Amino acid sequence: MQLYYKKPDHWLGMYGALYFCDHPCYNRCTLYSMNGKGLAVIQQRFDPKTKKTWWDALDPWLADDIYLSPKFLDYFKTYADKEHDGLYHTVTVRQLMHSLGMRPLEKQQWETRF
Repeated sequence: MQLYYKKPDHWLGMYGALYFCDHPCYNRCTLYSMNGKGLAVIQQRFDPKTKKTWWDALDPWLADDIYLSPKFLDYFKTYADKEHDGLYHTVTVRQLMHSLGMRPLEKQQWETRF
């Protein structure tokens, strides 16, 4: 039985858009937007050379599967909001995947919480 989410062999990267902003914790995210509302999703990254972590946009192969999840539209309607000072409501990929009932990404030793 598969415990964690695995990268698919084939993907298109059609859903979600790369969004640049001046958020205090990140400057890029994946933005899902519909009807003037948006939901920003971030994923933590790690550089093994410098041991630095940062928040960034989702992997494109993951963005599609999240958007196509049967529960995504309800989640979006509940949490998406209009832009305020160039920012949208933000969630981490782990929060979103848990809420959608998706298998989680494998937890890495270096991960922190947002």
